[in-house]
Amino acid sequence: MHEYPITQRIIKIAEEYAVKNGYSRVRKINIVAGDMCGYVPDTVEMYFNEISKGTLCEGGEISIERVEPKLKCAKCGEYFKRALFSFECPFCGGEGEPSDIGREFYVKSIEVDEDDKGN
Repeated sequence: MHEYPITQRIIKIAEEYAVKNGYSRVRKINIVAGDMCGYVPDTVEMYFNEISKGTLCEGGEISIERVEPKLKCAKCGEYFKRALFSFECPFCGGEGEPSDIGREFYVKSIEVDEDDKGN
């Protein structure tokens, strides 16, 4: 259920951007969401369609770029996708440790149409 307030915040960020730059409509919001970020992208999309009604984002789209989690090798420093039942680095055989890759969640970009420029 914590997707509801984060979706509200995404819409507010997009509206603030549009107003600040003189646009009357947000066409698309591009989000980056790691698979381990704690938010369910499909739920964010569902809430977006409802919460955006009556806002500058109404009729717009939310696009979510998913990021798979990666481990970082303690020995060679390479990032890699964890193999099933293993933390072994495929590059050097070292031990993989958790990293922040796959935990991110942020607005990557906001798209507006030049034709939607307000007065």
